[in-house]
Amino acid sequence: MYLSFFGLAEKPFAITPDPRYLFLGERHAEALGHLVYGITEAGGFIQLTGEVGTGKTTIIRSLLARQPDNSEIALILNPGMNAPEFVLTICEELGIMVPNDAIGSVKDLIDILNRYLLKAHAQGKRVVLVVDEAQNLSPELLEQVRLLTNLETDTQKLLQIILIGQPELRDLLARNDLRQLAQRVTGRYHLDPLSRSESAAYVKHRLRIAGATADIFTGRALAELFRTSGGIPRLLNIISDRALLGGYTEDRHEISAAMVRRAAMEVFDRRITPQWLPWALGAATIVVVAGGAVAAWSLYQRAHALPAAQEVAVAAVAPVVAETAPVTPPPAPALDLATLLRDSAAVTGLDGAYTRLFSLWSARYVAGSEDACSQALRQGLECLNEEGGVEVLKRFNRPAILSVSDVNGTVHQVVITRLAEGEAQLMIGDAMHEVALTDLAQHWRGDFQLLWKPPHLDTRNLSLGMQGEPVGMLRNRLRQWAGLEPDPQPNLVFDSSLETQVRQFQMRNGLLADGVAGVQTQAVLDSAVAGVDSPLLSAVHP
Repeated sequence: MYLSFFGLAEKPFAITPDPRYLFLGERHAEALGHLVYGITEAGGFIQLTGEVGTGKTTIIRSLLARQPDNSEIALILNPGMNAPEFVLTICEELGIMVPNDAIGSVKDLIDILNRYLLKAHAQGKRVVLVVDEAQNLSPELLEQVRLLTNLETDTQKLLQIILIGQPELRDLLARNDLRQLAQRVTGRYHLDPLSRSESAAYVKHRLRIAGATADIFTGRALAELFRTSGGIPRLLNIISDRALLGGYTEDRHEISAAMVRRAAMEVFDRRITPQWLPWALGAATIVVVAGGAVAAWSLYQRAHALPAAQEVAVAAVAPVVAETAPVTPPPAPALDLATLLRDSAAVTGLDGAYTRLFSLWSARYVAGSEDACSQALRQGLECLNEEGGVEVLKRFNRPAILSVSDVNGTVHQVVITRLAEGEAQLMIGDAMHEVALTDLAQHWRGDFQLLWKPPHLDTRNLSLGMQGEPVGMLRNRLRQWAGLEPDPQPNLVFDSSLETQVRQFQMRNGLLADGVAGVQTQAVLDSAVAGVDSPLLSAVHP
């Protein structure tokens, strides 16, 4: 319904696993590494647990896609069966022919399986059993699974077993009657939800794969997505999908935090308050209590006829209010951002900020026409919404729009144009102001929007196995970053050597080292190899 409205080719947040949409957060990449290790190394059990919706099934799909050529995997998705059915299912998954008279006999089935495993071992193959939803295994069936690890040669186990399930699996294996099985677990890994930054990257990644050419969710909307979903990928998908539908019905091409919150309320069927509301109520309560204390003290003074002491009493009460209210004392007047914002309120709107940011790129922004990111795209630029504060901003090293709040909570848009040791240069209106980073931190939540110039129109993620001109451009840009001359005829295939170079660049620049040249990696690389006429926050890249 909303696909053409947002310029998408397909639904980006379908909850069915699709390897094209694979996004590996740090914990997911580690979990996949544990499972790949379980395939390639002989041993007992590998145990992977995680809450519902954290991506365990996605990890399994990734494992199947990356299994070595010398391995065979038997995957059991529904282990709710008895022992003969369980062993028979393993045989069927491995393509083993089973005579009819052996189907109901566990002993006969295990003998057939053992012969197959010995033959596979002689051929240098590794056979792996992966059991999903393993928390549903009965204690009796788990004991049968344990007995399967007794199939071995003099030097090696013939069957590697990977158990994947919800946290209840850990409780199950902790039972005293299953201690023999627990002692054979050689690797345990628990899959946590995505972090705040990973959740934002996950949403952007899926939108890019689905064909989005601009950021649809604002920085605050992405923060609200993380808050309402807890970083659980399945919930991120469901809430994001509902938010897109809400944006379509409201004729809004940009999804805000309020729209995400409404979507989450529909998904969970309960009221969800804005994140700032408890703080606002707390501050209001403090003000009321403090005001009441002042009033009570004044009445007390009048009742006891102490007019001479009234000024002293008020002076004594004032510091109490100042300590209670969450207001940081301003720095020196020259660096007082709150005062600058108050005095410049007429020129700190979003349209003005876009105009100034575009001008730094010698581009033109027209207020009141199509959205800013579409205008940027028509001029060879791309928008990028990120969060994480000064350290992340340094990584991208590009001028950006910051949303900063004054002491009254009014939001202003300013453009940061330079970063130096302890200071930032802000363009507020048409004037430049030097502001201490400590002062900026008091008024800025850490989210920002920047522009960058992709080397090609197609800025999809580039990963192992892909090929084409964008891969060649990526290869030459990495050579430039390394101080090498560009290759006039670069290899257009994303091979393992290029993956290694991407990982090295990511590690050197504080990015997730997954070997995939996503939008973040490409944007950081763009600033790292920028020319002298390209706007940067610092002449020296971090």
